[in-house]
Amino acid sequence: MNAAKALALPAAMLVLAEIGGRAAAPSDSIAPPSQVAVAFVQALADGSLVAATRDTLLSAFGGLAIGASLGLALGILLGSVSALDRLLELALELLRPIPSVAVIPVALVALGFGYRLEIVIVAYACFWPLMILSRAAVGGVEPRLIEVARALRLSPVQRTVKIVAPAALPRIFVAFRLAAGISLIVAVTVEIAVNPQGLGYEVMAAAQALRPELMLAYLAWIGVVGFALNALLVLAQTRLFGQAARTEAPR
Repeated sequence: MNAAKALALPAAMLVLAEIGGRAAAPSDSIAPPSQVAVAFVQALADGSLVAATRDTLLSAFGGLAIGASLGLALGILLGSVSALDRLLELALELLRPIPSVAVIPVALVALGFGYRLEIVIVAYACFWPLMILSRAAVGGVEPRLIEVARALRLSPVQRTVKIVAPAALPRIFVAFRLAAGISLIVAVTVEIAVNPQGLGYEVMAAAQALRPELMLAYLAWIGVVGFALNALLVLAQTRLFGQAARTEAPR
């Protein structure tokens, strides 16, 4: 029953869009859902949709893995060592406001087109949420747990692995969910802007070819991919940490 209610509004919007698209004059920027569906099936059949999805996900996941690993390591280090946190605060705060799209010209000159360009920019974008939120998560660990670690005479590495990381893990996973969404957004943005591969490039190519039905098919597919990625991470988060961790960030 709940699923039917959730699907009622999208279904009504599709019906209205179909009626409006059929009633309006032919356009180079819009197409009815039926034509979008036909274009989607054709792109799937000729392999272009699969190839573009592969390219985008390889870049997104590659950048996510690198950026998240570096951000997590530095965030835990800064959250554990307050002196180092104060030392690097100014440098990090100067770099953090630089948008990932502003890095594109520098990365393009240094790396050229291809996967490396996209992975580096995605890694830069994913680094910051992991670093900032993991630093806050480690800094917010219950002080009594730190006292227990000291009473047990654990080394700093043992304290981090056995006490700090498990206590901060639910909030760190929320940061990873945020970074995963960012990775897909940035990958598609880079492809639209400069990189001739992936879903973003196919959107631009369809728009330049005056094929609105294909452009909208790719846009809809990007939304489906993003929804599926978030749903998988929400499921993993719920299985690992329960409902309490799920409420720490919006869906």
